[in-house]
Amino acid sequence: MLILLSNDDGYQAKGVRQLMGWLSRFGRVVAVCPDMGRSGQSMALTFNAPLRVEQTESPVEGCELWHCSGTPVDCIKIAQHTILNGEKPDLVVAGINHGSNSSVNVLYSGTMGAVFEGCSWNVPAVGFSLTDHHPDADFSACEGVVCRVVEEVLKNGLPDGICLNVNIPKSGKPGMPIRLTRACRGRWSEEFRRYTDPMGKPFYWLTGEFINEEPNATDTDEAALARGEASVVAETLDRTASASQTPDWLRQAF
Repeated sequence: MLILLSNDDGYQAKGVRQLMGWLSRFGRVVAVCPDMGRSGQSMALTFNAPLRVEQTESPVEGCELWHCSGTPVDCIKIAQHTILNGEKPDLVVAGINHGSNSSVNVLYSGTMGAVFEGCSWNVPAVGFSLTDHHPDADFSACEGVVCRVVEEVLKNGLPDGICLNVNIPKSGKPGMPIRLTRACRGRWSEEFRRYTDPMGKPFYWLTGEFINEEPNATDTDEAALARGEASVVAETLDRTASASQTPDWLRQAF
């Protein structure tokens, strides 16, 4: 098995280095990660600057670790076209992200951007995230979730155009339940905080509060995480609305 690994927290992040060791049980691991944090990049590409890629010392014997000056999607693309010499991976994995990618966060996530890029090649792809932003977060409870999900995906595969977004709660314990859920409807409120610089000019810093718009639902990723359970959401690459979701007036008008 050839497993291509990336993240959005950078090649030095604890989450990806922990993940390398667990994935090495399943096959050859090639990790290509940004050279610094690239959170919130979604599926951004670098097209106005050169990309630089360099191999560095791997923390796991038998695994390769490279860092790239671009985004997570750049990492996946350049791995396929240069580092892997066109060899198609059996699995694309991203993470473990420091912080949640549940609910609406999946739209902004560089971690999931890498996953969607792998999915676009018709390769099974999975993203893992832990709801803990601390650089030295404890990932020990993630091991069972990662190995169980990877084992099932390698054994059964995923349909073309479908990838997995796995979120693991900071409060989770080893052996925690893993639930198939749906993305919670939510949004961010008061996203920017205003400050004044020494010259008296205003500037803004991204912050905000997540608003769960269906707090009583029990089948969402947010609900599972609140219960101390790992959440698995099957994400679609094609964002086209289904016929049942398309308003009648729109079908009639066009």
